[in-house]
Amino acid sequence: MSDHSQPPARVLVAKSSLDGHWRGVAVVSRALREAGFEVILGGMLRPSEIASVAAAEDVDLVGINVGGRVEVVERALDEMESAGVGDIPVFVGGTVPPQAIPRLTARGVEVFPPGSSLGAIVDSARRLTGRNIPTGGLS
Repeated sequence: MSDHSQPPARVLVAKSSLDGHWRGVAVVSRALREAGFEVILGGMLRPSEIASVAAAEDVDLVGINVGGRVEVVERALDEMESAGVGDIPVFVGGTVPPQAIPRLTARGVEVFPPGSSLGAIVDSARRLTGRNIPTGGLS
């Protein structure tokens, strides 16, 4: 049986802060790859760089490790809008101050605090990109 499925969804994964904690980024990136997504690991990017890489790489989804810097995410959303890629869905993970979650969700951002399951993140990525990729048993 030939596979006529669409190409894998492309996800930009970036960090927004200068903390040295990369474990979450690595774990989420691997889970997305194992679930069939193409992951572009952007590394530590400024808001304008997140927007420009999202546009240049023609991504379907942007994931940002917050590291407590919610204002950086908000600036990235503004930059994405200015760059004409404001329609790309965004999810964030990591340390998100509870009082900032409503601000982010009001802008359409999905928030995954520490302890969120990889399955929930992958399922969200599938829904946000419109790609029904099996999770491969992630939990």
